[in-house]
Amino acid sequence: MQSRLLSIGFAVVFSLPFTVLAAEKVQPVRMGCGIMTFDTVPGWGLGEDGKSVIGSTHGGVVIDKAGSIYTSSSLGVFVFSPEGKVIRRFVGDKYTNMHDMEIRDEAEGEFIYAARNANAEGIKFNAETGDIVLKLPFPQESGLDLKQFSPTAITVAANGDIILADGYASNYIFKFDKTGKYLMHFGKKGNGLKEFNTAHGMTLDTRYTPNRLLICDRNHQPKGRLLHYDLDGNFIDEVVTGLGQPTSVAIQGDYVSVPDLQGRVVILDKNNTIMAVLGYNPDPGKGGTNNVPQDQWKEGIFSGTHGSYWDKEGNLYVQDWNVSGRIMKLVRVK
Repeated sequence: MQSRLLSIGFAVVFSLPFTVLAAEKVQPVRMGCGIMTFDTVPGWGLGEDGKSVIGSTHGGVVIDKAGSIYTSSSLGVFVFSPEGKVIRRFVGDKYTNMHDMEIRDEAEGEFIYAARNANAEGIKFNAETGDIVLKLPFPQESGLDLKQFSPTAITVAANGDIILADGYASNYIFKFDKTGKYLMHFGKKGNGLKEFNTAHGMTLDTRYTPNRLLICDRNHQPKGRLLHYDLDGNFIDEVVTGLGQPTSVAIQGDYVSVPDLQGRVVILDKNNTIMAVLGYNPDPGKGGTNNVPQDQWKEGIFSGTHGSYWDKEGNLYVQDWNVSGRIMKLVRVK
């Protein structure tokens, strides 16, 4: 591409064609360290016009056996190919407000379990068809007198028992059998050792035998923490303390990804030691908020990380709590 040389007195300037002045293509950003080094994929999951297609995000991410990526938003659940194209969607009132999701391969197919905070229920639906096969409203059999029920997290034990956290209200954690029958509950709201101040995220910690519950106590004072409980609701230990605001946990092998609402993803190893920090947002005005519109997104910088999930290759998919609807792919550097 040639430029035109203009002489103005003793100054020499270059007048470039207008095409050069157009916005340059966003380049990948490398983050992390060691074996947990990742490159971003600019524009992943956006529409052909470069705009987000999923609506405001306050949810989770899961991946099925075929490698399709599911993410939840205010509009419903969107399913992406690994290349970032929408391949199907489940939208409408039945699928909104899925604050957390887990996916499980069962005899009848793959099913997604979801905690719907604004709709006061947990649900189970077929990942292929969207058919809802189970609903978990507040269990009256518990004998509790709650003024509000707002589930934030859900996970499933190996035997099919379902664990549902009421993290935006009572902070009780409820256990059901695979048919939805109420079994028990445990925990309560507070800042004590065995209390929860927003039991926000949860998964089955398969790094241990027998498996444990790994729970995000997001607003515990003075800092957020992760806890281990057994599947009968007995406290085991504090796993990590002094975190920011951990929102969810996802496990692959020995490794755990922990989105932090303040704008970063922390990676833990088998010993629960922090081994990498991804996408840290140093701006206190842009971290921990959903009100960062798409035209203010920065590649490689998160704002309110809320959900994450690993694919078979060790790549990470991360969802921000974001008014414009943001989901990002991070490719593991081999």
